[in-house]
Amino acid sequence: MKKNTFLASLISILMTFFMMGGTQAHADNEIIVSAAVSLKNAFEDTGRIFRERHPDAKLLFNFGASGDLARQIEAGAPVDVFASAAQKDMDDLDRKGMIVKGTRKDFAGNGIVLIIPIKSAIHPTSFNDLRRGKIQKIALGNPKTVPAGRYSEEVLRYFDLWDAVKDRLIFAENARQVLDYVARGEVDAGMVYSTDAFIRAKEVKIVAEAPIESHQPVIYPIALVKGSRKEFLSKEFILIVVSKDGKKVLEKYGFIVSHEDQ
Repeated sequence: MKKNTFLASLISILMTFFMMGGTQAHADNEIIVSAAVSLKNAFEDTGRIFRERHPDAKLLFNFGASGDLARQIEAGAPVDVFASAAQKDMDDLDRKGMIVKGTRKDFAGNGIVLIIPIKSAIHPTSFNDLRRGKIQKIALGNPKTVPAGRYSEEVLRYFDLWDAVKDRLIFAENARQVLDYVARGEVDAGMVYSTDAFIRAKEVKIVAEAPIESHQPVIYPIALVKGSRKEFLSKEFILIVVSKDGKKVLEKYGFIVSHEDQ
């Protein structure tokens, strides 16, 4: 398997920020959005809407595992907006006073699915089929830092599968890495968000959807990070995410959104 170098590169970038004093590298018209990697495609589209409305502004994205992103914010990384794939990571920052009160909004939902490579010779039809000896490698996000991994662990425990498969688990640094492993056929199966499987439908096959009651609700919150010097532009980005146009983008990529406030 190819080693994921995302964190190493990110650490290097952050070190550069700190060496430059952070604020110097953070231009006056620039906002930095740290977001769960499962939001990458949707937020890149949303970013185009933002740039059309604010052509003089610069928008930078930092995608990764929500837990890692939260720790970067705690360490002083120059982030203006944080969008997490789980309430826990946002709650952790909120308890530490690092989120601006009144700016936090839940904006999307997701599901957990079991996937296999599209050309797999193994044909499981349910989560319980993971007990089969033919399925030797099962990828999921590291539950310590990756929300998708925590949800996946909950699903496995719900089906009383954790002890049966724990020696065959391969932990990834984020949900998209799991998706890559499965798409390349480097593992026999994986557990990802339904939206991840959606964007690689020609490379992976969904064999089972986790029941809603098998895991905590997958809810994505977004908020302004305390200390942001770009509050206006940052709040504008958040408003676009939760707007009618933003919800259309999220739905395009398979996310669950509410239209009750429209």
